[in-house]
Amino acid sequence: MTYVEIADKYCGDVLSGTIPAGNLVKLACRRHLRDIARQGDSDFPYTFNPVLKNGRGKPYRPAERRCSFSEKLTHVKGKWAGKKLKLSPYQVFIRCAIWGWVRKKDGKRRFNTTYIEIPRKNGKSIDGADAGLYMLAVDGEKGAEVYSGATSEKQALEVFRPAWQMANNAPNLRDHFGISLSGNPKNPTCIYQLSDMSRFEPIIGKPGEGSSPHLAIIDEYHEHRTAEQYDAMETGMGAREQPLMLVITTAGTDTSTPCYDLHVRAVKVLEGTIEDESFFAIIYGIDAEDDYRDFENWKKANPNYNVSVNADYLQRKYRESLTNVSKQNINFCKHLNRWMNAGVAWMNMTKWAACEDKSLRFEDFKGQTCYAALDLASKIDVCAAVFIFEMERGFATFGKYYLPEDTVQLAGNEHYAKWVKEGWITETSGARTDFKYIEDDLKVLHADCPIVELGYDPREATYLINNVAEWLGVERCVEINQGPALMSEPMKELEARVADQKLWHNGDPVMTWMMGNVVKKQGRQSGPVKYYYPTKEKAEFKIDGPVAMIMALSRAMLKQGPAVSAWELPEAQVLTF
Repeated sequence: MTYVEIADKYCGDVLSGTIPAGNLVKLACRRHLRDIARQGDSDFPYTFNPVLKNGRGKPYRPAERRCSFSEKLTHVKGKWAGKKLKLSPYQVFIRCAIWGWVRKKDGKRRFNTTYIEIPRKNGKSIDGADAGLYMLAVDGEKGAEVYSGATSEKQALEVFRPAWQMANNAPNLRDHFGISLSGNPKNPTCIYQLSDMSRFEPIIGKPGEGSSPHLAIIDEYHEHRTAEQYDAMETGMGAREQPLMLVITTAGTDTSTPCYDLHVRAVKVLEGTIEDESFFAIIYGIDAEDDYRDFENWKKANPNYNVSVNADYLQRKYRESLTNVSKQNINFCKHLNRWMNAGVAWMNMTKWAACEDKSLRFEDFKGQTCYAALDLASKIDVCAAVFIFEMERGFATFGKYYLPEDTVQLAGNEHYAKWVKEGWITETSGARTDFKYIEDDLKVLHADCPIVELGYDPREATYLINNVAEWLGVERCVEINQGPALMSEPMKELEARVADQKLWHNGDPVMTWMMGNVVKKQGRQSGPVKYYYPTKEKAEFKIDGPVAMIMALSRAMLKQGPAVSAWELPEAQVLTF
């Protein structure tokens, strides 16, 4: 079979169910086959794998040449070291799609941005390494600049070192293309061609001024706190005729990163809600409705199962996830490719997503009473107000968030700036949050939707609550200490209501990000009953919204009646944390 026939068969097997795959992989295959069917249309500007001519006038087909190049290289470590690469069908498909689609008008590549999201151990470092060598030596770009970019030297070398070693192990490749190496196997520094000074090298942070990448490989993009490197690479590509941004990553634990934004864009391109003909995307993972307890679903997420992904290793991670709750989320992230905000998260984010109802609006509850809570943290950090309304199918929740402009503008806070622009966060002037904004919003809401009770943590709140009590009433302002004694039961109730779809939200991305950051921690106690409270793993993983929601829910539950006495602990069981 030709490589193109292997790619076509892979797509057919995925869509028929012969090869287990998630919905996003099916969409990538369907897109490819759909475009092949319409390449004859006069208004479709692309064609797949035509006969082109290289710089010496020799004909070639780009998809076939790309895959053939990979299989001329050798593995550099593990049990396959020294053996020729043998591409799996999914690797053939990805190479054929990225390099095989070209523009009808000039034969230049269709795709200039590629996003490949795949669990660990599925060969992504080798895929990046051989892509770098191909774009350096074979692609025909004079003075090509190829960069392996990452946030640390160690990560940048994960792709570059195998490329250096593959070139070192291939004297015929070096002789044919005039490739030279600098450095040594332990400390490789550059791969280059003296004929036109094309080069392939690792880079940390953004490239220097004047850099003009032909290929930028960004490995493990989920580790990047900002888009600085990506943006610098992209803006430097303007002088190139057919540059390529190649992002190869696993899922991450923080949805505020630029990688998650690119993930969202990739999903929308695959779903067809965004049209971007120059963007190739494929995302391996399990679907939201898949049961992780079924090992067959783990195979869906790992296309190189029992090849580069050792079967015993993956089965061990599967069993670990069944028996060790603390390991579930990191295994789901790295081996099932689910985005998780915290290594040991509290909330089931799939169930949280199922409780989203974008039709919910504050205005629809005008005239109805609500329960509210404030988590004011500090004046230089996120302040959150949450409001809960009763409705037939449970509770509806809304959040409002406040940040001072100085905090919004700090490097690394691009996610806040985006949410300010979209209207999810209120930005207050200066270096400290002006609580007057919060009080004014509370007044407006109370006029339309009377606040039955307003829960608050006494830290940071004294001045604001004194003002609010004058018009809301002292009896309606309820102090709630955020220790496990008062947070444990409403925290459990919130989790249960989400699981039962009895608590609804409007898809607020700030609350969703924060909800995924919450870690459940057990308080130290003298009695036999376990009590919990919400916390976070890192300072930048904010949880103010969920904390306020838990407090607001506690007041709503109390007013509903019976369950309250369970929270009143005997003096002997006072908790510390």
